Amino acid sequence: MSSFTRILSIDGGGIRGVIPGQILVVLEEKIKQRTGNQNAKIADYFDLIAGTSTGGILTCLYLTPDPSNPTRPLFSAKNAVDIYLDRGKDIFATTLSKRITSGNGIFDEKFDSVNIEKVLKEYFTNTKLSQLIKPCLITAYDIQARRSRFFTQHDALKNPEENFLVREVARATSAAPTFFEVAKITSMTNKSYPLIDGGVFANNPTLCAYAEARTKLQRKPNLNDPSTGNPTAKDMVVLSLGTGDIKEAYEYQKVQDWGQLQWVVPLINIIMTGVAETVDFQVKQVFDATQKPEQYLRINCVIPNHSPLSLIDNVNPENVKALRQLGNKTASENSEKLDKFIDFLL
Repeated sequence: MSSFTRILSIDGGGIRGVIPGQILVVLEEKIKQRTGNQNAKIADYFDLIAGTSTGGILTCLYLTPDPSNPTRPLFSAKNAVDIYLDRGKDIFATTLSKRITSGNGIFDEKFDSVNIEKVLKEYFTNTKLSQLIKPCLITAYDIQARRSRFFTQHDALKNPEENFLVREVARATSAAPTFFEVAKITSMTNKSYPLIDGGVFANNPTLCAYAEARTKLQRKPNLNDPSTGNPTAKDMVVLSLGTGDIKEAYEYQKVQDWGQLQWVVPLINIIMTGVAETVDFQVKQVFDATQKPEQYLRINCVIPNHSPLSLIDNVNPENVKALRQLGNKTASENSEKLDKFIDFLL
């Protein structure tokens, strides 16, 4: 068993979650080949999994317990991606009348939340956050208290006020403004919170996950250093997965007189990409400072401008298949890095 505290972090990005999801399918298969354990699952090889929005849903899927064996994960990495392929069209379902009355997301949310809530209930049933099989960190933002909200399995185990139904956590982290209405979820102590997508402040939750591990997890002692306490960067290995960067250039002459309406979509893309890149820079500095740069691996890809792949709600079957192919391509381009990272996981 690895002596490192192993962290997996997954960005937000709607249906583009297929990209990191497919990279993890490849990683899971590599682990099976390396260990000879055909029952190996992603959750077995990480000590903390963090996610925002679609990454938060994936986190919940990887950590959901098998009802027949609650210490084992129910879903494989392939199962998780298949849910996107099979049910993406249900999550992002809309009607002509809804498109008209919402102004395609301008006057009202673009999609009825009843659809995503139905799918989440189907997969997570009444599982509680405290029942997930490993520590986690899932982001959301409380619009009433005006503060970030982190859902953590390890805190839910200790405090009923921090415990929620997993399906409600997944609903909250993915409540992207203009796409879905605000999520109102209730703790096991019957306290309600109005929450939106954690991507508004941490679309790349890697630094949040590092901080959580640094303060909440216990360091694993080893033969060279049997001391205990919280892990530092030298004790951690971190795999951070993106959902694809969109690098569309905006010319000054074109945007100089833009107003609120024209800026909405570009700002969302700029914020998601900018925040993710900043977090990547910060985490790199942390591991470089400890002279352990190889213990941090960020894998992402660039999505061509104006490509159908860039949309976070394009659930056309051909588009979803193309996202899976892009995930496979990205994994293949980073195959050697993944192989080296598996050494840390094992």
